[in-house]
Amino acid sequence: MKLIGIETATDSCSVALWQNGTVLEHFEMAPRRQTERVLPMVAALLADAGLTPAQLDGVAFGRGPGAFTGVRVAVAVAQGLAFSIDRPVLGISTLASAALAAFDRGAQGPLLTAFDARMNELYLAVYEQQGSDGVHALVADCLASPTTLPPLPAQVQMGTGSGEVHREALQRALPGLQQWLPDGYPRAATIVRLAAPGFAAGEGVAAAQARPVYLRDQVIQGARQ
Repeated sequence: MKLIGIETATDSCSVALWQNGTVLEHFEMAPRRQTERVLPMVAALLADAGLTPAQLDGVAFGRGPGAFTGVRVAVAVAQGLAFSIDRPVLGISTLASAALAAFDRGAQGPLLTAFDARMNELYLAVYEQQGSDGVHALVADCLASPTTLPPLPAQVQMGTGSGEVHREALQRALPGLQQWLPDGYPRAATIVRLAAPGFAAGEGVAAAQARPVYLRDQVIQGARQ
């Protein structure tokens, strides 16, 4: 099985290829440049692997939450590529992707994964590692104010992601939160690793069914006007 993953929800831009458990990734920081960078990165990745798009079996993408434009870019590119080769797609939580990337770097769970959502809000979740290529949500992805957080496991001692800007408020809710792993970005490499079991189980859907997850209703409503 050969899968490609696309992740553009934060200031980073990455694409990755999963081939029967082996992962090749291209990753770069590209704030507000994902639209111009992602397709050349896909082409370069496939060239490096000696593959054509038609040889892919599925397209995984970071479905959000994250920057509104960045999430839309990943969905649109995944849809376009999947349509062109008539392959299924599968969206993966960007918070889950960032959590697995943090576990790869030695983070210990349960891990608070939080992105700055602007407007004095956070996208956050709590994950524990499940095997070498999986995560399990103890607190599901949600949008919250730093001063009105959902119930969080008291044993959380480490966090990651751009939500560190609200670390002081988070530590008031979680006194044990003493460590923060920097550069907590979602990555295409962890997107494809998390997606592989779903594709193997037949959970991929038609390209037209690819959906972003914004978590902020007012942003979606504003975009539809």
